[in-house]
Amino acid sequence: MASDTLSTAPRTDAEISGLDALEIAGREKASTRANRIWASTWPKAAALAIALGLWQLVVWSGWKDPWALPGPVPVFTDLGHYLASAALWDGLATTARRAVVGFAAAVAVGLVLGLGVARVRVLRAALGSMITALQTMPSIAWFPLAILLFQLTEQAIFFVVVLGAAPSVANGVIHGVDYVPPLLVRAGRNIGARGLNLYRYVIAPAALPAIVAGLKQGWAFAWRSLMAGELLVVIAERTSIGAQLTYARDFSDAPRLMAIMIVILVVGLLVDAAFGAADRAIRRRWGVLDQAGQ
Repeated sequence: MASDTLSTAPRTDAEISGLDALEIAGREKASTRANRIWASTWPKAAALAIALGLWQLVVWSGWKDPWALPGPVPVFTDLGHYLASAALWDGLATTARRAVVGFAAAVAVGLVLGLGVARVRVLRAALGSMITALQTMPSIAWFPLAILLFQLTEQAIFFVVVLGAAPSVANGVIHGVDYVPPLLVRAGRNIGARGLNLYRYVIAPAALPAIVAGLKQGWAFAWRSLMAGELLVVIAERTSIGAQLTYARDFSDAPRLMAIMIVILVVGLLVDAAFGAADRAIRRRWGVLDQAGQ
């Protein structure tokens, strides 16, 4: 019995030591995660604090009357009321629907156009420079034509959103396909990839980082085009974020106007974060993400 006790004692100590090691490793991992979150959070928090401080200093300087330029306190107070109201969520629902439908159509057009221009020389010669010219054209310049064609309707906004975003998506596809190494394409053909399979298994994965960059830029153009459209094309029966911004301007409600602008900014930041997460996932899959620095 004594020998059994002596023989089991070392194993018990080893198990305890192992549990201690696991606990220490867990604490270190949690500490590392917390440090990583803090390292990515504090610069944003510092920038926000500086921006709010400068804003308040401008208000205190008396450069503009409070009714035209309110300070952070009244604006964020009104923002709290706005977030609790049904108007915000109704407007966001309308704006989000327009953004999703318009951006999806722009992605479809941009992908087809980009692939065609990237692989067909005649299309590249005919449309390559035109796509870049369309991308540089301000979205607001399309609205007179859109209103002339579709009047003050949803179709006018949709028209401008698609024209604003599709060229950026197409350029992302073109640049992505152009930078696929020819050796990789030949290797895919040698193992039997032809036609659609060549694009699906070889070209598309290799061009994916540039395509995601084009999608991100396309979303930025789509969002700006949509906001401009909602400011110009106000449909009374369908409230939207842009329409609410117009109403706040018409009634000289500066706190509500700036609260709506903050909501628009936050939506843009959230979508940018989603695209950033997709980009990090792609780089992690490709093994080009520095895990130690993330």
